[in-house]
Amino acid sequence: MTERSYDRPISLKKAVDMQIVGENILDVADFAIEKYEFENDVSLSDDVREAAVERVREDLWDLVKEFRARRKEWLQTMFQTADKAVKKVVDVP
Repeated sequence: MTERSYDRPISLKKAVDMQIVGENILDVADFAIEKYEFENDVSLSDDVREAAVERVREDLWDLVKEFRARRKEWLQTMFQTADKAVKKVVDVP
């Protein structure tokens, strides 16, 4: 039986393109501001609009960070599940 190395790198594709996420965050911010203006029949000043965009951007990036952490947990679970599946097949009496 030959000895195998288990430290070979594994290449997993990124689940999310962060550039696209950034663009979408700005679109979501613009939409939320326009929705607020429409629902409240107001026009926000440029300063307030800029502050709102910044706040939405910060809050949504925090959410993205949480999603990325959860993705790591899911990947770990996937590898553990795969290990168990292999053992079920190999360890069949």
